[in-house]
Amino acid sequence: MEGWAFWTAATVAAVLVGMAKGGLPMVGLLSVPILSLVIPPVAAAGLLLPIYVVSDLFGLYAYRRAFDARVLAIFVPGMTAGVGLGWATASVTPEWLVTGLVGLIGAAFALFLILRRGAEPAPRPARVAPGLFWGAVAGFTSFVSHAGAPPYQIYTLPLRMEKAVFAGTATIAFAYVNAIKLVPYWALGQINLGNLKIAAVLAVPASLAVFAGYRLVKWLPEALFFRLVTWALLLVSLRLMWEGFA
Repeated sequence: MEGWAFWTAATVAAVLVGMAKGGLPMVGLLSVPILSLVIPPVAAAGLLLPIYVVSDLFGLYAYRRAFDARVLAIFVPGMTAGVGLGWATASVTPEWLVTGLVGLIGAAFALFLILRRGAEPAPRPARVAPGLFWGAVAGFTSFVSHAGAPPYQIYTLPLRMEKAVFAGTATIAFAYVNAIKLVPYWALGQINLGNLKIAAVLAVPASLAVFAGYRLVKWLPEALFFRLVTWALLLVSLRLMWEGFA
């Protein structure tokens, strides 16, 4: 983990992590693929997790008053189960398959939203069973490759939350899931003293990027914000499909 190529990719990935914690969860999905250009994907996921956790602290402060408590109460137990499943099956689950399936599901949902005709549907209520299911999927895919945003968006976009609440709920949910991933990542050897030192350096640009993402969310008009979220979901999902199935 040295050289200009590594530090360039790592800094870009750290900034994307910070912007994700500032309320743009879709950009965080690009962090592991970018860092995987210079180091193995498993090493990239282990290096980025401490940066996620540090950035989460700033994100929690920024969105401390903007979140949906019911969505969190439904989604978080599912995420916990998903992380447990990821840990239990870490030695037998092919990462490429999980990555590709997440991309396939996310792309299909994004295309459905983009191609939908007629008036905008009424907001859906936050139902328990779908929330537990998509929460478990988000926890599992987040454990495998920090790719929990598409399942979160599939569940929450139809709820039509206000943009700050949408962003804040995501920030809080993934702050929790990143915290509980620390123990299994350490146990599996994906976090060690060597990458913790590098993560400490990269946490600085990541922390600054949190507030850049927060300001961008506040500045964007709400309709444009969710349009960008949908298109970002499609593009990132296509990237995940390529990364997994190719």
